[in-house]
Amino acid sequence: MDKAEILIADDEPINLTALTRVLKDFYKVRACKSGEAVLQAVHITPLPDLILLDIMMPGIDGFMTLKRLRDHPATQDIPVIFISSLDSDDDEGRGLRLGAVDYITKPFKPNIVLARIKTQLELKKARDRLHNQNQWLEAEVSRRVQENQLIQDVALLSLTQLAETRDDNTGNHILRTCKYVDILARNLMRHPRYAGELTAQTIGTIVKAAPLHDIGKIGIPDAILLKPEKLTPNEFEIIKTHCQIGAKTLRGAINQSFLLNPSLSKDAKLNSLEFVEQAEIIAKFHHEKWDGSGYPTGASGRSIPLPARLMALADVFDALTTARPYKQAWSFDAAADHIRRQKGLHFDPDIVAAFEEEHEAFANTLQQLSDH
Repeated sequence: MDKAEILIADDEPINLTALTRVLKDFYKVRACKSGEAVLQAVHITPLPDLILLDIMMPGIDGFMTLKRLRDHPATQDIPVIFISSLDSDDDEGRGLRLGAVDYITKPFKPNIVLARIKTQLELKKARDRLHNQNQWLEAEVSRRVQENQLIQDVALLSLTQLAETRDDNTGNHILRTCKYVDILARNLMRHPRYAGELTAQTIGTIVKAAPLHDIGKIGIPDAILLKPEKLTPNEFEIIKTHCQIGAKTLRGAINQSFLLNPSLSKDAKLNSLEFVEQAEIIAKFHHEKWDGSGYPTGASGRSIPLPARLMALADVFDALTTARPYKQAWSFDAAADHIRRQKGLHFDPDIVAAFEEEHEAFANTLQQLSDH
């Protein structure tokens, strides 16, 4: 086994010689004659495992040397034992407060020095082992979190793809609406009214949930969902049920996950499924209107959850600017005029104001994620 390395510092050659003689059979020894020399020596690889430090030295004394060692990230954890002719309680207390692990007074006894060094090296070894274990645990937790995130993303994209297979005309609709929701939410985050409600984390959750807004369309008959002509009033009533179907599907998935994972705490389950909770809200309410004339519940104003109000504008804007078998795509300006006219009617006035400020970002997204 490699010997531990001890750095000793004392301005008296006789003391350096005596300490070296005591330690050399058990440890690798390096010697310094000043505090300045210590501060240079500790940056020579490898770092010493422990430092024996005199206090009364020319230049910077032992107290200042220790303070500088503790102030530097590379040396702050090296154990330091003061070995000094200063034997007052005040000096010992000052040294320990600065971070020394022990204090030996001169003249020293070799067996005492060896015993105390051994004790501190064993403690250091235990601390290093614990530190390494903590680092491994942190890395393992990070790996597991990333793994779970990947599984969530795959499940999310699978559900989204399932919904899209029922509608051949959606193109990049999912990508665009997610980006529009993100743009609007980040704008609103600067608004005092939403400062507590919208954080980077909550926006990330909302954007992650947004692709599932039309998951309920899996329950709509093909003859209606894929009909190229304008829908009859009765057919439109059936289309409208996709909101409840989507919300019910997602709520069922949440409840089933609780049953399949009985050992998890309720908080852990809620944290893990937060994006599904948001997806349920968006699926159910994204066709509600600010004035209460939407569906399925007729909710109005701020009683409509914010994620759904964001999706409402994003979804309509994308529908207007995208060609369908039964209509041509509207120009950006025409779609923007419609959004503006629906302020306080279909859409939350604050979200329309955010849209007005983000015209360029919307235009860039429409161009970059075009279906053509």
